[in-house]
Amino acid sequence: MEYSKLRYKEILALIERVEREAAELILQAHGILAEAKTGKRDVVTEYDRRVQELLMERFRDALPEAHFFCEEMDEQDRLDAEQLFIIDPIDGTMNFVHGFHHSCISVAYAERGIVRIGAVYNPYVDEMFTAVAGHGSSLNGRPIHVSDAGLSEGIVCFGSAPYNPELSDRTFGLARTLYDASLDVRREGSAALDLCSVAAGRAGLYFELRVSLWDYAAGALIAEEAGGQCCTADGGCFPADGSKTSILAGSPAAVKDFFRLTAES
Repeated sequence: MEYSKLRYKEILALIERVEREAAELILQAHGILAEAKTGKRDVVTEYDRRVQELLMERFRDALPEAHFFCEEMDEQDRLDAEQLFIIDPIDGTMNFVHGFHHSCISVAYAERGIVRIGAVYNPYVDEMFTAVAGHGSSLNGRPIHVSDAGLSEGIVCFGSAPYNPELSDRTFGLARTLYDASLDVRREGSAALDLCSVAAGRAGLYFELRVSLWDYAAGALIAEEAGGQCCTADGGCFPADGSKTSILAGSPAAVKDFFRLTAES
């Protein structure tokens, strides 16, 4: 156990260092051109690719046996690999393209399908959220914890699943329900940072009806290690095969309120 704890600490330090290096590409970006992937709301830039390439190169140098599950890869490695990095090079690409300085680099490290380490870095405000399984969560090295408040006393963050317009009516109907039951709602465009907002107690609850593994792998660990609860929007477990899923995260009190509220509606 002590060996694992030390080794995870070293891997986390590696991830933090490489994320900060890659973040310079984001901060120095100019003339950003967006390319459509599956539609006008699903875009990629050369910076997404460059950040991902740098991360993968640095992680391979340090851990040659490592495998990868990344947003900008055509074919993904096995989720049950002995060492796996789950990477979203720029979570919040649309924000990045349009100059909304609310994007991040998200990296999770997993072993045999279990996420052990998460690090989410927002370079615009120099906030590094981190967690090691079983050892809590931190923001810039200081411990963080979810809010103790219930739904009525907190802010709700949500994602609109923009690549899946068939979910829009359900998403915004749920957002309206939660708006009425909470202090306010926010839609900020980064699943990873929304999960970190829950972990830091800034938001009481976050939901989205369709996300990918790279969107939430690191952030979910950070939220859970900060005392939060993470599950699918209907209370289930996340799919073991890494397929897209809904997500709900929040303080235990807010999550309980969510299921009470949605059961009544």
